[in-house]
Amino acid sequence: MNNQNLSNDIAFESFTLKNRMAAWVSTRLFGTVTYTVRRGLLKGMKRKGGLAWAPAIFSRDSLDAEEQFLCGLNLAGATVYDVGACQGLVTVFLAKRAKTVICFEPNSRNYSRILENLELNGIHNVEVRKAGVGSRRDTRRMIESQLMPGLSSIDANIGEKLVNVRMGTVVEEILIIALDEEISKTNLPAPDFIKIDTEGWEIEVLRGARGTLERYRPTLLLEMHGATRSEKSQKVREIVTFLWELNYRQICHVETDTAITPENSDLAMEGHLYAR
Repeated sequence: MNNQNLSNDIAFESFTLKNRMAAWVSTRLFGTVTYTVRRGLLKGMKRKGGLAWAPAIFSRDSLDAEEQFLCGLNLAGATVYDVGACQGLVTVFLAKRAKTVICFEPNSRNYSRILENLELNGIHNVEVRKAGVGSRRDTRRMIESQLMPGLSSIDANIGEKLVNVRMGTVVEEILIIALDEEISKTNLPAPDFIKIDTEGWEIEVLRGARGTLERYRPTLLLEMHGATRSEKSQKVREIVTFLWELNYRQICHVETDTAITPENSDLAMEGHLYAR
């Protein structure tokens, strides 16, 4: 096996020792601390947990590419779906700009934190649903890293690798819904914009929303995931091909502003896709 192939199969290679140390401090020492955010999307707002209170030497001072992109979106009057809301930080940001936000988060710890962060900021235009999103209604096992609150997945392959890298995991049985069925049965407002960040389950979310995408044509922001580079390559190819088939032909890699097609999808396996 050559070095390139070996690199492609290293699980969670982006989680460096520095990342893990910061996550440990954030989770174990400041996980219940309430403070005013000093930088980033939520500057001036309140939240619990994290290191956004600290000097820049301990946490990022500038906006990353995704955050800059979100700041440039016009969401006035829009109905936004936040699928995989984690602790609700992006949810809070979106709620300040959109008419309505409906977020989906199945992880019990993160679900509780979303409610806390919304209450801290006096936000009332968000509906929080404790459910995962996939291609059909189901119950599945979610494997969560105790160290990295944002790293929890129902993708079996990612979950297996997460256990193997010994980051400390817990397992939770969660409800999965499909957006097409949920919109039809519960009369949810049609989405204008959908953000999807589901740790490797993004293609399943899209499959369960095929009718919604065909009927309402919402714009999409998807984060690319996979335990290894090989998995990321496969997953982004599936996503781009699926969107292409639904006539989502304006697909952009946020980090490089590159137009993405099924032929060059590997260019987007790190970062985010914006599709419309």
